[in-house]
Formats: sequence, structure tokens, C-alpha cells
Amino acid sequence: MSPTTLPAAGPEHGHVTFLGAGPGDPGLLTLRAVEALANADVLVAEHEVLDVVRAHARPGVAVVHPDPGPSSDSFPGTGTPQLTVVDGVSTTVGLPAVRDAAHLVMEAARGGRRVVRAVSGDPGLDTYAAEEMLACVAAGVPFEVVPGVAAAVGVPAYAGVPLRDAQGADVRFVDARTASDRCWTEVGASDGTVVVSTSLDSVASAAGELVAAGRKPDTPMTVTVAGTTTRQRTWSATLGTIAQTLKQAKVLPSPDGGRPVIAVVGERSAAAQRDQLSWFESKPLFGWKVLVPRTKEQAASLSDQLRSYGAVPHEVPTIAVEPPRTPQQMERAVKGLVTGRYEWIAFTSVNAVKAVSEKFEEYGLDARAFAGIKVAAVGEQTAKALIAFGVKPDLVPSGEQSAAGLLEDWPPYDPVFDPIDRVFLPRADIATETLVAGLIELGWEVDDVTAYRTVRASPPPADTREAIKGGGFDAVLFTSSSTVRNLVGIAGKPHNVTVIACIGPATAKTAEEHGLRVDVMAPEPSVHKLAEALANFGLRRRAAAAEAGDPVTRPSERRPGARRRRTT
Repeated sequence: MSPTTLPAAGPEHGHVTFLGAGPGDPGLLTLRAVEALANADVLVAEHEVLDVVRAHARPGVAVVHPDPGPSSDSFPGTGTPQLTVVDGVSTTVGLPAVRDAAHLVMEAARGGRRVVRAVSGDPGLDTYAAEEMLACVAAGVPFEVVPGVAAAVGVPAYAGVPLRDAQGADVRFVDARTASDRCWTEVGASDGTVVVSTSLDSVASAAGELVAAGRKPDTPMTVTVAGTTTRQRTWSATLGTIAQTLKQAKVLPSPDGGRPVIAVVGERSAAAQRDQLSWFESKPLFGWKVLVPRTKEQAASLSDQLRSYGAVPHEVPTIAVEPPRTPQQMERAVKGLVTGRYEWIAFTSVNAVKAVSEKFEEYGLDARAFAGIKVAAVGEQTAKALIAFGVKPDLVPSGEQSAAGLLEDWPPYDPVFDPIDRVFLPRADIATETLVAGLIELGWEVDDVTAYRTVRASPPPADTREAIKGGGFDAVLFTSSSTVRNLVGIAGKPHNVTVIACIGPATAKTAEEHGLRVDVMAPEPSVHKLAEALANFGLRRRAAAAEAGDPVTRPSERRPGARRRRTT
């Protein structure tokens, strides 16, 4: 058996995988971890780990908050994987959390189930994982361990603080919660790098321990909270000044003082060096909460791009897609597609591809029905949807990705080379007539068919509406005039501190008609160029703050009513 082959679960005892979920960034999960999660029947994880691992669990996974002392009835059947959360609610009064977690793992493994026990960081450094493994041994439950990125290593890497260099200095790891006097004395006498796991309100105390043990007060120190996530924040100081630095930054005192942090002590954490190596927190949109008013399917690639810039995308559907009121026209067109009625079929949206593919499925057809028919796609995203359906488009605009761009590349009808003069155009009920008129002008007959209807989506949750109107979002991306109208209609007008980014002049005009100041406009009508333009806006904003000697803040942190300058 190769090291990456998942072992079979026993018929009675099941199998448990102790999995390291890393320090917070889901991208740090190993390939082995993703494989184990995809095959899990039951997932046991604390709340702080849940968001990291849930995306890789099998579809249909249920979230269960078990009562104290859950029985095997908590995991009915084996057909549907269960997601179990271990938290304070599920801990029996007076009983250590490890006992409760171990009990859940044992119960979950019964009946041959595959269990993944996910822990923060790495299982080898987890406080209770070893005891849970021993419980598996005692119960005869086979287990394996999938290592993860330890917070003490991953967080400094994301903070731009190397732990070693060419000089090969010694590196010591200290958990301030359990460190003995002897431990502090040893690391204090060393001149190597010290990585301290502690809490925000205990950082100054840990610094004092190191100074008392012999470290110089002017030794550089960095403190990172929420490491590897878009909430990450790092402060540079020295052992002697860290308490004052956190106080001046208004971080302490705070009710969140118990939040875990990673502190690095040593010359490699010097502020001058970190300024050059801080690759994560210096991303152009780092920590920006960006509203993406599109459907989840449409927003996926755009949200991925925003995340690569450090942003936190929040998808809010502004339209819902429904079947046409009278499906007969669509049914006739699909039958005509099979019988050779059309020379071309033109797709102007991902939704049009979806509507046709659903009709194909209804009739028992597949991509082979497109044989002999030329296929056009209005842009890259529509082309990708077609390729996923098994159809490679013959025509995609070489320039502007729009109906106008498609017409620029569309060949005129030639009775010598084109045996059929008809085009099938499945589209939305509210689509413009630009493409139809242009095709007719080129000599083509067009079957303009309503493939789907677009209706205004339901309002988002109350907290999202409040964030939109109250300045909780740093930016909003408008990809069409309808997204402007629908978002304002279902959620209200974005606050004046929110950066407004529009895909083109028509969308910008609609935004201004609704009283919004447009800050960013895409250089060409592409959602990816729009995201890129917003990232460039963020870079210019960061550079201006640095030049002025001001701290880099997000738009939502600005004073309400601050004057805003139009940027294109």
C-alpha cells in the first residue's frame, strides 16, 4: 500500500484520522488532508477548525451539535456523512474536554465509519491528541496521523519573519501557558530565535520573563494575531517596548485579550527586515471586505481572484434565475438544434449554457448533439462553462467580451459556404437587442429564444443589509446596471465610505443615478479586469499612506463622510 492510499475501515471499529488543519488558512491543508476529508463519514472538529475543513468534506454533510454524552444514535445510518462539532456545549460538566472528544470519536467510529478528528495546527503539538490516540488503542480502533502546518512555524512565515538564515541560529519554541522557570532561563540565556505561543494580554508578561532571564530589552520582537487569515495583524517592537506598542495601537486593554498570538523574538524579527518580507499583509486589498453582488456560481472565479489580492469576498445574489413562463419556444429550439435547423448557436451568459444543458438532460441528450453546429461564446466565463459541458466554442471575441465584441468577429452570412442561414440565440428575458440586430445586419436569421428569466433575488440577511448601509464593506463590485438597481432595491444604498467599482461606463452611469460616487472603473468590460482595477486602487492607496507616514487602513475604518476622490 502506498503512503497516500487510504486504509480500509474495519467493519466494527471503523478508522480514525487525526488531521492537522493548520493555523487558519484553508490553503495550507495538505493533499493528504483533503483526501481524508473527502472520504470521511464523520468529522469531529472544534469551531475554530470547522471553517478550514468543512469545504473539503463530502456534499450533504450535516452539522450536529451533540448533547453531553452522545450515543451512537447521534450518527444515524452510514449513507449520509455527519459533521460533529466539539465545543463547550458538548463538554460534560466537570469532565475534561479530552474525555468528551475521545468519547465522540469512539462513538463515531462504530459501525465501520471513517472518522476525521481535525485539530488546529499539527496533531503532534495538540494538547489532547495523544490521549485521544491512546483511547483509540485501548478501544482497538485503528488510526493514522496526517501532519499539519504548526502555528508556530506557519504564522511567522505569513508575518514575513524568517526563523533562520545563513547564520543558522538556534530556534526555540515556547508555550507560555506551560513554560517552567527552567524553560525561561534556558531561552533567556540563548541568543537564538524564540517563538512564543501565548495570548494577546500575556505578551508583555512573556517579554518580561525573557528580559528577567537575560535577554536585552532592545531585542526585536513581533507579535501576530489571527495569523495566516485575512484578519492577521502584526506589531513590531522590542521586548522592552511591546507593552507600550500594543497600548498605543489601542489593542490592549481589550475584552479580546485572550486571543492566541505567536510572538517571535530575535534579530530576524527586526522591523526593517519585516517591512521587506511582509508579503501577506502587504497584499493590495488585504483584509478588505468586498461585496460581490452576483449569484454564487457567477461569483466563484471573481471571488478567487479577490482572495488572491488579500480580500474577503462576500457574495450576495441580486438576481435569481427561473425557467421561462412558456417553455414551448425553448423546447422547439432544442429539437431544431438536433434536427439541423441551425448553423450557429450563440451563448451570451453562463446561465444560457446552464439552461440549454438542463434541457439536454431532460431529453436525454449530451454534448454530441452539437456535432456539425458552430458554437459562439460571448466571453471567457461562458466559454469555460461550455467546455465543462463538453463543447469547445468555435468563436470567442478576440477583443471586448460583450455582444458588440462578438459581432466584430462574427462572419457575415455567405450562401456559398453556409448551408443554413439561421442562428439559435438562447438568452435572458431582459437581454438587449444589440446582438439580434447585428446578426440580422450580417445577413443571418435569428431565433431569439427566452431560455431563462431573471428576477430580483430575495433580500440578504439583516446583518448584511446593515453592513451595506452602515459602511461595513470596504468595496462593492458592480458588474452590470442590473446589479446596481437590484442591490439598492433589496439591500439599500452602500455607505459613502465604501469604494464603488464598476465594470464600465453604462454601469457607472447607473450607479451615479442612484447617488453613488464611482471610484474605480475597469479599463475594459471584464470582471477580472474590474477586480484587477480595484487591486490597483488598493495599491495606490497603500502607497499614498506610506508616503504620508500614515498607517494603512481599510476604507471601512475611515471617518464617515470623509471626502472621496474619483479614480479610474
